[in-house]
Amino acid sequence: MNKKKVVLVVGAGDATGGAIAKRFAQEGFVACVTRRSADKLAPLVDSIRAQGGDAHGFACDARKEDEVIALIEQIESQIGPIEAFVFNIGANVPCSILEETARKYFKIWEMACFSGFLNAREVAKRMASRQRGTILFTGATAGLRGASGFAAFAGAKHGIRALAQSMARELGPMNIHVAHVVVDGAIDTDFIRDNFPEKYATKDADGILNPEHIADNYWYLHAQPRDAWTFELDLRPWSERW
Repeated sequence: MNKKKVVLVVGAGDATGGAIAKRFAQEGFVACVTRRSADKLAPLVDSIRAQGGDAHGFACDARKEDEVIALIEQIESQIGPIEAFVFNIGANVPCSILEETARKYFKIWEMACFSGFLNAREVAKRMASRQRGTILFTGATAGLRGASGFAAFAGAKHGIRALAQSMARELGPMNIHVAHVVVDGAIDTDFIRDNFPEKYATKDADGILNPEHIADNYWYLHAQPRDAWTFELDLRPWSERW
């Protein structure tokens, strides 16, 4: 059976993750998208199909090893080989270190770092057997420096960046491109519009990131020839301080 290539987007929300899934679907990939609740994926799946693409939504708790293993097996056996994998879970929750709880700190790390390891490991096993593939991690400025009040998030994002670095060095010789994308700045989402209206007002001046433009860069990374692979790509509006 000649199965189509698959892109798996873990954390396919209404903005960045969804835009990435749509971008790969435009290139002929089957978009397999996950969230903890499958119902929330229906608009994205319907949108991709309405545009002539192919998409499937899956409910999966990315922190649960048995669910992740079952998900990868289902996609690989029933839909097609995962040629591109995108880990896009955030968990950006601010809190003073003086008030942070062990439970919440662990939960943020589990969502934004540990689940990245679980999913990437399972996908990497399949890619290694085929000697090809792309693994992309969505990072943040917190993965480069920890801001005041973001100890848990910074720890998780530093961890996912370190995971990406290690995987890139190990898997590169197997023809597997691993890259880490630093998304630095507000993204055009309902959350930013409703909670940070002053920031959202800079949209017309290109002051916030367009999810579709972020997605274009993920496709660019996947399409790179291996003699000029990028490991880390920074994306930020022209006006963002850094």
